[in-house]
Amino acid sequence: MARGKIHGAGLVEERGKNRKNRLSAAAPTEGGIIWDTRLISFCHSAFRNTLIFQLEDMRRVVRQSKFRHVFGQAVKNDQCYDDIRVSRVTWDSAFCAVNPKFVAIIIEASGGGAFLVLPLQKTGRIDKSYPTVCGHTGPVLDIDWCPHNDQVIASGSEDCTVMVWQIPENGLVTSMSEPVVVLEGHSKRVGIITWHPTARNVLLSAGCDNQIIVWNVGTGEAMINLEDMHPDVIYNVSWNRNGSLICTSCKDKSIRVIDPRKETIVAEKEKAHEGARPMRAIFLSDGNILTTGFSRMSERQLALWDMQNMEDPMTVNEMDTSNGVLLPFYDPDTNIVYLCGKGDSSIRYFEITEEAPYVHFLNTFVTKEPQRGMGYMPKRGLDVNKCEIARFYKLHERKCEPIVMTVPRKSDLFQDDLYPDTAGPDPSLEAEDWFEGKNGDPILISLKNGYVPGKNREFKVVKKNILDSKVTKKKDTSSHANRSSSPTPAIKSEVKMEEILKEIRSLKDLISSQEKRIIKLEEQMSKVAL
Repeated sequence: MARGKIHGAGLVEERGKNRKNRLSAAAPTEGGIIWDTRLISFCHSAFRNTLIFQLEDMRRVVRQSKFRHVFGQAVKNDQCYDDIRVSRVTWDSAFCAVNPKFVAIIIEASGGGAFLVLPLQKTGRIDKSYPTVCGHTGPVLDIDWCPHNDQVIASGSEDCTVMVWQIPENGLVTSMSEPVVVLEGHSKRVGIITWHPTARNVLLSAGCDNQIIVWNVGTGEAMINLEDMHPDVIYNVSWNRNGSLICTSCKDKSIRVIDPRKETIVAEKEKAHEGARPMRAIFLSDGNILTTGFSRMSERQLALWDMQNMEDPMTVNEMDTSNGVLLPFYDPDTNIVYLCGKGDSSIRYFEITEEAPYVHFLNTFVTKEPQRGMGYMPKRGLDVNKCEIARFYKLHERKCEPIVMTVPRKSDLFQDDLYPDTAGPDPSLEAEDWFEGKNGDPILISLKNGYVPGKNREFKVVKKNILDSKVTKKKDTSSHANRSSSPTPAIKSEVKMEEILKEIRSLKDLISSQEKRIIKLEEQMSKVAL
């Protein structure tokens, strides 16, 4: 056995019995190893310093965030919506829209376009004969709930029209084929629909004719038409927080920030993502722009841009090489963005901060089935008692599955830091005020006692005579001023009466058909008894 001294570790190993006894008084022994006390103290201090440096590095790497432990969980099977024939149309929209009352899903329909509107509590198997919204003559491409009325939904279709529908308070009893208003102005299919965030009855649509139209739904008129700003197909349009600007992504690989009322481009970035696949661009609450797209090597990217200086991105994150378009869903209250790829089986989520590197990866929620589309619940529709910060409605081939994102907390009390005041359902402006140039921030509500929906104001369209369509805008404003004195209660009551009579007729038909069936069954039973 070799004898020797290892200086670096401060250890002395000796097999000689006399040598061991002689040194035992000067240094402590353990397991036949003799320790040098001076070197021990040196090692302790060196180890302590190394440990401190490592902890400091860890502090730098592990960023403090209350959303670090957010986790996703799919609900049980009995809380899903089953046997739904989700649309197979080749268009990169979400195919699903959700609010605190209803979930709407674009479905396959023969002889036109249709979508389902289900009350949130109507889970389980959905019968094939369940009533649909079926007024379009071509496939429906996009749908969007009005943020100021939970019973009003808009739809865009391949038939080049935009339709606005009012859903009965308790859901559909019979199929609905007559919209409240039809908005005609596009020459090609309409693939993008989005409501103004703060002004009542202002709706934006974008079509494959490369133009954007902003409508006053209250009068059924196209008020703004942005024709010559996009040379190719528009992929998406997003309003900023107060609805004064829009940002668009286009097939020409450019991102544009537009002031729709002045009809001017405020900022533009060419080749934001160099890949040929579709991009998406959304406004964040601080005015920055977040984009998703593809690199030249077909890697999926997430980038953040400062609207004041769009020469270079603030940060770019490269993720993977999948083909699916990344649909971003942004929560302005928590500054978390969720990325859902079409055809993916995962949801990635990131936190956006003011410090570099600005975009911080939090986690990924993974399932087995790929997603055909995705719906995103507004904040006021979440369960604050369970610390739920987001809820998605994932579309499978024949199913819609809610996915809940939760922050784990031990306390049952209301968590103020997770739920700051959020945008409520009340508009801060009327349509006419916004078109005149006024802006208004969202009216915020507290979620401390949970969201209690108020009574929705009935949606009505004051349409002018078609023969008077060339009347000037001045006449429009005067007619709006006189509108308040017109006999609206009578119109309201007539519409209500028609709805009630329609429901009564459908119920009578159902009862008579059931009676006939009962009579037939009784006859069969009597024959069996004989």
